[in-house]
Amino acid sequence: MTDADNVLFVVLDTVRKDHLTPYGYDRETTPTLESLAEKATVYEQAVSPAPWTLPVHASMFTGLYPSQHGASQEQPYLDESIGTLAEALQSSGYDTACYSSNAWITPYTRLTAGFDEQDNFFEVMPGEFLSGTLADLWQKVNDNDTLRSVANKLVEVGNDIHEYFAGAEGADSKTPEVIDNAIEFTDDADEWFTFVNLMDAHLPVYPPDEYAQQFAPGVDATEVCQNSKEYNSGARDISESEFDDIRGLYDAEIRHMDAELDRLFSHLKATDQWEDTLVVVCADHGELHGEHDLYGHEFGIYDPLVNVPLMVKTPGEEGGRDDTQVEMQDLYHTVLDFTGVSAGRGEPLDTTRSLLSGDYRDFADGEYAFVEYHRPVVELKQLETKAEEAGITLDEESRYYSRMRAARRTDGKYIRNERTTDEAYRIDTDAGERDDRIDDPDEVIEEIEATLREFETRVGETWDDDYDPDADVLGEMDGTAKDRLQDLGYLE
Repeated sequence: MTDADNVLFVVLDTVRKDHLTPYGYDRETTPTLESLAEKATVYEQAVSPAPWTLPVHASMFTGLYPSQHGASQEQPYLDESIGTLAEALQSSGYDTACYSSNAWITPYTRLTAGFDEQDNFFEVMPGEFLSGTLADLWQKVNDNDTLRSVANKLVEVGNDIHEYFAGAEGADSKTPEVIDNAIEFTDDADEWFTFVNLMDAHLPVYPPDEYAQQFAPGVDATEVCQNSKEYNSGARDISESEFDDIRGLYDAEIRHMDAELDRLFSHLKATDQWEDTLVVVCADHGELHGEHDLYGHEFGIYDPLVNVPLMVKTPGEEGGRDDTQVEMQDLYHTVLDFTGVSAGRGEPLDTTRSLLSGDYRDFADGEYAFVEYHRPVVELKQLETKAEEAGITLDEESRYYSRMRAARRTDGKYIRNERTTDEAYRIDTDAGERDDRIDDPDEVIEEIEATLREFETRVGETWDDDYDPDADVLGEMDGTAKDRLQDLGYLE
């Protein structure tokens, strides 16, 4: 196949920028990406609009901020009124496919809208199981405050299932199967848009022996802490030595994903598809390994979570390094720009939001990126469970119960916290965000905070609701919903 404007969009879920070889990491975790970097543009300052999967993917698929598209843990699906990138490409004749092992990228969240082919590899429950009745139920329980604890239970049980089946006692990684399906699809398709999400670096991490021996020799993955809520709740301590072991396992998983990407890239080259394909490789968010006394990617919006890797190979263009601050939702406009496809019922193409445009970011506040973190209701319930089991009472005025927003420039960052004191950092001199400057007069910080206030006014997001995750579940649930939940084992 030649002369086709193909698009390959790869998300390395939960991967930190500073653990990748092209970003200066001193361990060879990503030789495939290092080779890609010779032809691609490597973005140093790409910023995700949130620190977790659902809102970030919804933003990349719609070009909208989380407060605009609404997909969060308080409404864990993308509303049907919002058009997606895949729907636009599908309507224009593209063959579209989504292959993922992330439980959030499924029909019930509507992130698979517009994909002709999709398989989410949710281990126990195949993709078609999460459509139809269950997808309808998912939206029903999340649209009613009194049913939200059912939705929380669905996700919590799903997380437990994933933790078991991703572990040493369960199934192997699904990444090879994801790559196999992507290869088969690109061979059979004409002009195609292929989206791939690889989940290996997400907790729990049980890398293949080949890479575990290389990056974490002698480390028993069943002995290290694989549940971030145990550490974040205070129920379990993690020494720096144990974090070193965790980082080794994490690196091994990254190396595994890189090796699988090599298979996909090599196949596209061998079949003469590579040169005509726009290739996007990024992370949706990163991971904390003890920084700010946090583990995982909950309860914070620090740079290891939101300053993500991004590499873009454009046919006919030279690569290089770029320190322009990029917002990940701009990838929506970039793909539309590359393919020449109309947005249909989605957000119209904005060339100032396309990485391929000469006037990229040429708009008011173009030097800023904005991050939003809605109340983490599912993680909070799990955190409370771990704390209760350890006899710990969590402070409801702590960051665990707080929504957060941030405005970021390449020289500074201001974090608005709902229930705790705001934070401010000069990331040009304090990349690790260790020196909180919230009480120090600083013109840069003042400018960023003022711009964040303008953004908050513009998107109209407020923090004044009385959401109660423990409200009565059964009182307003109809018989059909009860029967379906009984079938699934969530109700007696």
